[in-house]
Amino acid sequence: MNVVIMEEIAFINRELSWIEFNARVLNEGCRKDLPLFERLKFLGIVTSNFDEFFQVRVASIKRLLKHNQRLNDMSGLTPASLLKNISNRCHELIQIQHTELMQHIFPDLQEAGFEYVAPENYTEEERSFTESFFRHEVFPLLTPLRAMEQDFPDIQGNILHIACALQAMEDIEIKDTGLLFPEEMQDTIGIVQLPVSISRIVYLPSSPTKRFTLLDDIIARYASFLFSGYKIKETLVFKINRDADMAVDEESLSNTNYIHSMEEVLIKRRSSVVVRMVCSTSSVKLADFICSKLNLTSDDVYKLDGVIDPSTLQDITQVENAQNFLFASWKHFALPEPYFNKDEGKTIWETLQERDILLNVPYQSYEPVIRFIQEAANDEKVLSIKITLYRTGSANPIISALKKAARSGKMVTAIVELKARFDEKRNILLGEDLKKAGVTVVYGAAHYKVHAKICLVVRKESEGMRRYVHLSTGNYNPKTALSYQDFSLITANSQLTNDATMFFNVVSGYSVLFPLRKFFMAPVTLKERLLELIEREIKQSTREKPGLIVAKMNSLCHPEVINALYKASQAGVHIMLNVRGVCALVPGKNALSQNIKVISIIDRYLEHSRVIYFFNGGEEELYLSSADWMERNLDRRIELMFPVLDKNAFAIVKKALFLYFEDNTHSYSLTSSGKWIKVHCDDKEKIRVQQALYTYYKTAYEASKTAPKEEFQVRRVF
Repeated sequence: MNVVIMEEIAFINRELSWIEFNARVLNEGCRKDLPLFERLKFLGIVTSNFDEFFQVRVASIKRLLKHNQRLNDMSGLTPASLLKNISNRCHELIQIQHTELMQHIFPDLQEAGFEYVAPENYTEEERSFTESFFRHEVFPLLTPLRAMEQDFPDIQGNILHIACALQAMEDIEIKDTGLLFPEEMQDTIGIVQLPVSISRIVYLPSSPTKRFTLLDDIIARYASFLFSGYKIKETLVFKINRDADMAVDEESLSNTNYIHSMEEVLIKRRSSVVVRMVCSTSSVKLADFICSKLNLTSDDVYKLDGVIDPSTLQDITQVENAQNFLFASWKHFALPEPYFNKDEGKTIWETLQERDILLNVPYQSYEPVIRFIQEAANDEKVLSIKITLYRTGSANPIISALKKAARSGKMVTAIVELKARFDEKRNILLGEDLKKAGVTVVYGAAHYKVHAKICLVVRKESEGMRRYVHLSTGNYNPKTALSYQDFSLITANSQLTNDATMFFNVVSGYSVLFPLRKFFMAPVTLKERLLELIEREIKQSTREKPGLIVAKMNSLCHPEVINALYKASQAGVHIMLNVRGVCALVPGKNALSQNIKVISIIDRYLEHSRVIYFFNGGEEELYLSSADWMERNLDRRIELMFPVLDKNAFAIVKKALFLYFEDNTHSYSLTSSGKWIKVHCDDKEKIRVQQALYTYYKTAYEASKTAPKEEFQVRRVF
């Protein structure tokens, strides 16, 4: 890991820090104490993570190198030196991943009754089965392509392909067909894309074990059916990553023009510059030919001896006894019954007038968020719904509720962010679908991604208009809410709902930004407020009563924030940071960051929430936010940071935040050298924070079913 000291200030390069995050994910895949399918899942995540990393981060660095431009990076590395460091470390990690797959995962699968069978080991029955499967199920889906020296085909990124070295059969009479000239029938190369509509895992005829082969094995074995008149000399399984770091020029674009421009970007991605290839070692000739046509260097190519791309092997878990090889199931608990009691006729609106609703998903069910929007859609007294939509997934009941509300005559406004990377096409279709139902759709804001997660409901009640707001650290996506850890707050607090109204007026229209009382909004006031809060902690800190900052986020690499934290550390403020991914800050350096501790939790659920705590001289403050402490979030996105004002919710969030620093089973600690080391429990009691949170919410749920409803409060915290 490169730790660069510039004028006594230490920074870790962002890209190299991200690679070490993926190394921590890989380490989970190599843990023998985890269930078998969970280990395979982590190996698949490593591959998916690297695909996106090369498409976006590496592609952008290569572009800088090509145009002789400098990195906008605190570490001081040049594009060339950074690319070399990236290549060296990625080759090392991908080889570790591959060794784990071939030498440990596959043998362990066989021991568990799942045996991988290569084509050369098919039995007679299996040869007959695979040939029939190829002819009837696979062959109709394939489109073989010629890869000529002067006519190399466009190959789609992130999808497995098979290249075949072809040799014309000697006993075939070659004629000019008008489509293919005789000289083109000589030795050549064919390429075929694996169909994504069928599973890569193909189970073979029944036997004492579940024997399986791979779709690419079958296609490679019977590829001669695709290239009539040729023999197959060699085959190569490969996958490429193309540059996906493209944006729309937003100057003077209307919504319609913007959608058209975004669609053009999506088309360009299909044939953009190739930045990496992963391939088997089965054919040096084919690998070299493809590399030459795609302008790839040896640093760009990752050759692996055996099965490549474990991200496409997840279908193996879709078997009857899969639960034996996965983590024991963790339920997602509903809110304690006193929050929603239909039997007593209490509505969600009445509940919110009494108390805020705090959710910690996936430990608690996401249903209250869905219900909040569904009841707003169904309630005749609700006049208006406004919401931001970033990544919503498919078959989302929230989208259905918004369309229903619009069709019933309510004023529904959806701010749909088209610039959500790799979800652009989905969000274009989402916007069109919402507009057909009568929803007013605003496609984000010019020059800024709308990344805030907020929904405002306006309801006409006997006392007048009352507003309700949902705020979150995560997207409006019930599917990711099953595996992403996020906090949600639903409230009728007038200070928060007033700010919510102003937020939507600013983002959806042309309102001048009025002072927000409780919200802090990037790129206008959020960073400034963070720096003010850090400075306040410095001023209030004494030797007898030192300041304390505790924060949880996905990434930390904003230079101004890091420098402010260094300054706070030097002033004696204690700083505890839980950073899942990128961390450019270097902790534990004398006279700089000796009072800063950084950990990272990698476990079953993806830690996604952003939480910030300030001791504030004993007058504690706690915030939730959609924003990581990165330049893109604080300077180039529309984000929100909001306070937790409800005392009960405050206690729960604070205790959960501090509990992460007690984990000694799935925690990693960042050292002053820039290396991450696994935290060990030694002789201490094992503490796994996600297990502890699950147990807490289970206990709270069970207690709520027996406690008197009028006396129920969540006082006991962990």
